[in-house]
Amino acid sequence: MEKLSINHWDEQDRPREKMMRLGAAALSDAELLAILIGSGSDRQSAVDLMRTVLSDCNYNLNTLGKKTVNELCRYHGMGPAKAITILAACELGKRRKDSVAEERPDLGSATAIYNLMHPKLQDLDVEEFHILMLNQSFKLIKEECVSHGGITETAVDIRIIIKDALLCNTTILAVCHNHPSGSKRPSRQDDQLTDRIRKACELMRIYFLDHVIITDGSYYSYREEGRL
Repeated sequence: MEKLSINHWDEQDRPREKMMRLGAAALSDAELLAILIGSGSDRQSAVDLMRTVLSDCNYNLNTLGKKTVNELCRYHGMGPAKAITILAACELGKRRKDSVAEERPDLGSATAIYNLMHPKLQDLDVEEFHILMLNQSFKLIKEECVSHGGITETAVDIRIIIKDALLCNTTILAVCHNHPSGSKRPSRQDDQLTDRIRKACELMRIYFLDHVIITDGSYYSYREEGRL
């Protein structure tokens, strides 16, 4: 019976689409390896080809990593480029086990936020607005600039802030922006923006930690001033 290529599979079963939808952990070893090699042969899809290879390795990735390029190239549809890609991935997996997890900065205070962001914002002559997406332990997941504006203000879209926070599984959100003028006093627009972000976070059950205004040498914290 003729084998269907992955392109003819139902979209929800294709490895790339499945990974986008469910994450890498939801894929089998064969599906992950199929993403790496990209295509199979006229006899097998990429997934079926990798199932065959893994079967000969007793479904053990450590055994797979000990194969040589020549050994892998004996499989129909497996050329040197695909074989090298597989072995490179196995080597990276081995090296990852030896790597120490990167320490994420703790951003549970306005001072910590200022110390992280001041070097990035201190010399700018226009305003930038950044969001800091944190986990429940106040550890940084991701920092992102969502607006780059003028001398006295910058336009911020609340929808982008909340969308990015949700995509990163954020449980705690902090925001900050700089005042090129050197004055740390919040403007009426800053107050209004802070209130809109607070309300949006409440709606999405995200804890709004702080809005910090950064100048070169000082900061203003809505949380420390009792305004959050």
